[in-house]
Amino acid sequence: MSQNYTPEFKKKIVRLHEEEGCTYKSITAEYGVSKASISAWCRQFRGKCQTKPKIQSRIR
Repeated sequence: MSQNYTPEFKKKIVRLHEEEGCTYKSITAEYGVSKASISAWCRQFRGKCQTKPKIQSRIR
């Protein structure tokens, strides 16, 4: 059966892994989320957070 997680929960898991350095193994043990889900969420949020660099115009 597929588990539905809230966007807030997914962001928490991504933050634990990306910012706090928690391992997939420790997150899986504590929250019961699969390694595949964590990896997918990290890719998903990385893609959403990337922005194009701003082009600076020169004012004369």
